[in-house]
Amino acid sequence: MKPLENDTFLRACLRQPTDYTPVWLMRQAGRYLPEYRASRARAGSFLALCKSPELATEVTLQPLERFPLDAAILFSDILTVPDAMGLGLYFADGEGPKFERPLRDEAAIQALAVPDMAKLRYVFDAVSSIRTALDGRVPLIGFSGSPFTLACYMIEGGGSDTFSRVKTMLYDRPDLLHHILDINAQAVAAYLNEQIAAGAQAVQIFDTWGGALAAGKYQEFSLAYMRRVISLLRREAEGRRVPVIVFTKGGGVWLEEIADCGCDVVGLDWTVDLADARRRVGAKVALQGNLDPNALFASPAAIQREVANLLAQTSGTGHIFNLGHGISQFTDPEHVAVLVDAVHGQKTYCTAA
Repeated sequence: MKPLENDTFLRACLRQPTDYTPVWLMRQAGRYLPEYRASRARAGSFLALCKSPELATEVTLQPLERFPLDAAILFSDILTVPDAMGLGLYFADGEGPKFERPLRDEAAIQALAVPDMAKLRYVFDAVSSIRTALDGRVPLIGFSGSPFTLACYMIEGGGSDTFSRVKTMLYDRPDLLHHILDINAQAVAAYLNEQIAAGAQAVQIFDTWGGALAAGKYQEFSLAYMRRVISLLRREAEGRRVPVIVFTKGGGVWLEEIADCGCDVVGLDWTVDLADARRRVGAKVALQGNLDPNALFASPAAIQREVANLLAQTSGTGHIFNLGHGISQFTDPEHVAVLVDAVHGQKTYCTAA
């Protein structure tokens, strides 16, 4: 692989000095870009888009052609792993992801197994293809859902507002939920290690639904399994460390514990004060985030003001600028350009504090 021309993101992940604050955006390759929508239409379906290494490469690079972002992130979906477990992933129009065979009985749960990673070869081929296409421009981030977030979809059969089935199992049959989480942790670790072997230079664990858990239950059913995944990951590749980012949406109350899980970077949602987060976790980890995604609907002047306010909280610390969650499909791409330029224009120095 060609040496990196811009390793600012990787250095910030490790709290090393950088000339400016690097920026990338969760869901930066997606529906807010007209070129993405055109690629999706050519693919015929979202899953077909994900399962084509050529098209996944195309859409991964689309935002980098528009904006001077400091990292690319693999275009895929967090539910590829349970799909490879045989749960039958499909996308219903207007309803989001669903599973044909959700985990609703003990026999199905006990039969759950770590999938053969060969079933996910299309993901690893996409990683290799993207690395080649990037040609050293910026690092590539791989990712997975957290064991608990995957379990939510696997048990509920799709998205949920209440997670009633998951939480019923948690309280009535915690042994069954722990079994699912154990299998998921093994699968996620194997999946991320294969991405690293294929060329991913950092990885992020998306714990989207961890914040729905009660105090104590988060530590037992989400954080413990992310810690297990991290303990199994390959942490060096191509002569340098592979940073691990953990992002728990709604996890602000547990920042100190998340920072102790073995990760290099803690992702923050928009409800967390960056300066307070740094005070709480000290110099142990870098921080990533955390502009409210809805700020991108505001005027360019307001976006610039919010960027300046956020970066003013981070001087002297390892920080990667990002949104506090994924970018909305209704965002104007021109507003994203304003955001990226504003971050780079601040020249907030990231020293090894």
